[in-house]
Amino acid sequence: MKHPLSKIIKVVVLFFISTQVGFAQQLPLYKNENATIDQRVNDLIARLSLEEKISLLGYNSKAIDRLAIPAYNWWNEALHGVARAGVATVFPQSIGLAATFNDDLIKEVANAISTEARAKYNLAIQKDRHLQYMGLTFWSPNVNIFRDPRWGRGHETYGEDPYLTSKMGVAFVNGMQGSSSKYLKTAATAKHFAVHSGPEAGRDSFNSVVDEKDLRETYLFAFHALVDAKVESIMSAYNSINGVPSSINSKLLDTILRKEWGFKGHVVTDCGALDGVSESHKSTPNNVVTAATAIKAGINLDCSTILQKNVLEAVAQKLISEKEIDASLSNLLRTQFKLGFYNNKKNDPFKNYLADSLHNSAHIQLARKAAQQSIVLLKNNNNLLPFSSNQFESVMIVGPNATSYDALLGNYHGISNKAVNFVEGIAAALDPATRIEYDLGCDYNDTVHFGGIWAAGNAKLTIAVLGLSPVLEGEAGDAFLSKSGGDKTNINLPASEIAYMKQLRATVKTPIIAVVTAGSNVNIASIEPYADAIVFAWYPGEQGGNALADVVTGKVSPSGRLPITFYKSVADLPAYTSYAMKGRTYRYYEGPVQYPFGFGLSYTTFDYKLHSSNKVIYTNSDTVNVILKVTNTGKMDAAEIVQGYIEYPSIDRMPIKELKYFNRVDIQKAKSKELMVSIPISALKKWDLQKKAWVIYPGKYKLSFGSNAKEIIISIPFEIKNN
Repeated sequence: MKHPLSKIIKVVVLFFISTQVGFAQQLPLYKNENATIDQRVNDLIARLSLEEKISLLGYNSKAIDRLAIPAYNWWNEALHGVARAGVATVFPQSIGLAATFNDDLIKEVANAISTEARAKYNLAIQKDRHLQYMGLTFWSPNVNIFRDPRWGRGHETYGEDPYLTSKMGVAFVNGMQGSSSKYLKTAATAKHFAVHSGPEAGRDSFNSVVDEKDLRETYLFAFHALVDAKVESIMSAYNSINGVPSSINSKLLDTILRKEWGFKGHVVTDCGALDGVSESHKSTPNNVVTAATAIKAGINLDCSTILQKNVLEAVAQKLISEKEIDASLSNLLRTQFKLGFYNNKKNDPFKNYLADSLHNSAHIQLARKAAQQSIVLLKNNNNLLPFSSNQFESVMIVGPNATSYDALLGNYHGISNKAVNFVEGIAAALDPATRIEYDLGCDYNDTVHFGGIWAAGNAKLTIAVLGLSPVLEGEAGDAFLSKSGGDKTNINLPASEIAYMKQLRATVKTPIIAVVTAGSNVNIASIEPYADAIVFAWYPGEQGGNALADVVTGKVSPSGRLPITFYKSVADLPAYTSYAMKGRTYRYYEGPVQYPFGFGLSYTTFDYKLHSSNKVIYTNSDTVNVILKVTNTGKMDAAEIVQGYIEYPSIDRMPIKELKYFNRVDIQKAKSKELMVSIPISALKKWDLQKKAWVIYPGKYKLSFGSNAKEIIISIPFEIKNN
């Protein structure tokens, strides 16, 4: 005979199961986490009215309470840290991150950024706040090619090289979006799609004329790589491409992006871009036609109000169907489901990211590490650097950017309550018995009146921090001291800074170190005669002062490399309005330069030796495999940035050379490391204008290794033959 207790337990279990089954039956399918995302999306769309669907197509969407759809603002920024949302860790500006040539580090940085993003979002939602810049969909990274130093927004990018840009962009996306198979940590956005890099003043109406070869090989290369890495979002650009505005460009948004590349995420317009379709580009007669054309072309989300205000009328005029709206909306909702918007919060793997995840000591140290690795040493006469903390009994620090918050943070930045400027960083690193003074020295304009000259003459070392800032170069409207809408008309440093450096050198007989902040190629030659050492610091983030001190005092050896060519003059370049790549970047420019792509000095020396190379003739399906031995032959532990370039057969429109490998390698003094370098032959394909397809051309190639694009140490010839 069974025990009575067992009957009671059985009844309780059956009751629990029936209750759960009943609960599951009552739960709408779109809230059922066991259903597929497509099932959930389709169920939610079926419950929405046409007007409700349209209301969700704008970046600032209101709540739909009856379906528990939260209000949400899609507009958030995270170029080098969570931006415009209060206190957050501010990492080096993107161009500085690119200068690290360290994609593993960039992924680590992006992971920290996404952690802070989740924390800010969780804290805001706890207070039922649905604010702009406090969400989980981030309009970063910027993977446009920095094709011309006049472009003010170039410092938002990863430089002039498509391969470097793609590697850095993929690393950033992976760090932002996380590794969960079920949840996106945050959603990243590759922008601005495409062929967008100035002129900034005319960006709302400019037509980028470019042939298919430059389009595919240069301007779309990184975007394709990010799509392959499953970036969740793409942002269309303001400009037209060959006469068609990007935001209604079906070839770009549908044929290439979705059909050819297989993109599965959502497409958002740049802010106000749809307004410009009829107003600036004059490509449609009115906003109703614009709204219908944009959705048909592939736009899912509008960073303005064109879709929300005009799609209903477009339906009434039979310019677009509700089925097409459903298809567009489904891409948006799919992103929200991946972010967990309609899941039980208890199941959210990121729910515990709160205040202690924000701007914590680990993230601050990571910002310092990134800034250290971004700094590029351009000159070091008589090995002035590094100097010990007690080497100079008196130090004078001068210059308009020495204490500048802006020169640290760049643009699209958060707020740091622990930012360390250059004066603070250097002062903290020097022996307490050192006499240290600071003076502004000069401003960006006055070429006559200077400060700190007399004091510098009485010091044993002078450090002059000058250069540009985001008010002189940047986005239209933000760089309010720019005389050309955010862009530069030349690469000159402010005349006041040049005059100041001349006056310093005429007065000061002791060593002078120039520290230059900027996000672009500037004319270093104008100050080079007046400085014994020159350090290029970019916009290094909140830990810029500490990182600079770490480098100049030898705590770390400089390992940053230039991700852009430093030309001598913009007069050496084609017209700024030309988007043809001929004569631009190290890949196609053959003229004189100040510093080549990939340049950067170290405190030590390195030797390269070819350890083995498996063969010299390859077919299309092969991979070039090389073992390279790199030895630190100097007196200090340091990192070398090994760069591998491909030289192509002498065929029209081929690059002079092209980066296809890089690796940041930490090597102790007198030690060596072996590197296995693998480059698939498929990575050497080029766009054939006649065949309208990618082609691997047979012929003689060369794989070269060196410390920059100009200084080659080892060259390995090989040949590709048709299969």
